[in-house]
Amino acid sequence: MQIFLTYSDIALASSLIIIVLLISWRLRLRLSKTLLIAALRTIIQLSFIGLILAWIFAREQWYEVLLILTVMTLIAGSAAKNRVKRSYKGLLTDTLLAVGISAILVTAIAIIAILNVQPWYTPQFIIPILGLILGNSLTAISLTSNQLIESFHEQSGRIEMMLSLSAKPFEAVHEQIKAAITNGMTPTLNSMLVVGIVSLPGMMTGQILAGADPTQAVRYQIVTMFLICVSSTLGCTISALLIYRRFFNKKDQFILLQ
Repeated sequence: MQIFLTYSDIALASSLIIIVLLISWRLRLRLSKTLLIAALRTIIQLSFIGLILAWIFAREQWYEVLLILTVMTLIAGSAAKNRVKRSYKGLLTDTLLAVGISAILVTAIAIIAILNVQPWYTPQFIIPILGLILGNSLTAISLTSNQLIESFHEQSGRIEMMLSLSAKPFEAVHEQIKAAITNGMTPTLNSMLVVGIVSLPGMMTGQILAGADPTQAVRYQIVTMFLICVSSTLGCTISALLIYRRFFNKKDQFILLQ
């Protein structure tokens, strides 16, 4: 059985936001404005992308698919940069590289080697897979970047002391890099530990609600969880290494970027 949602169903679901607004008002969370903006943007952005995807799915032109993939990647890199509290010149480039390299590489493996999609630019597959990977990767990368930059500023004295004791640059910041990557990977690992027991992920739930075979939905979810894990790990590692090189000059001297 497949249930088709109407505009009245969406309106009823939207009205549930009132509960959140009441909680925010009663506890003085001061989130009412943010919640309203977030709810409005959710409706507008998803409705807009739905129209675009319907148009792209009908045409299946590789250059149109490539354009939307590029835009998605650029937005993801920018979003990851904006979540970092301490910025520096070149941070946007670093986050774009970390997000782009990790997400595009893993998506290519999924499309070509695992799913064997023909042609590769079939929008039904490549757009949602890249979007899923980007959404999780940018969170992991922003967490890694934020903690690593903060730790470099807070522990600059310790790093300089280790350098004065003949430690190599990577040795002096290895603990900070390790902690930052671990922090970035924590949400992904937590999701993998409870998936199927505590939670049913969105992709799997959506497929089941749409009437798909539950066993196939499970297989797709297993594949996507591993794709997300690999992409997040690669993204966090690339981000950490790029930031690490930014904080050392050509003479391997530690510098604090502002």
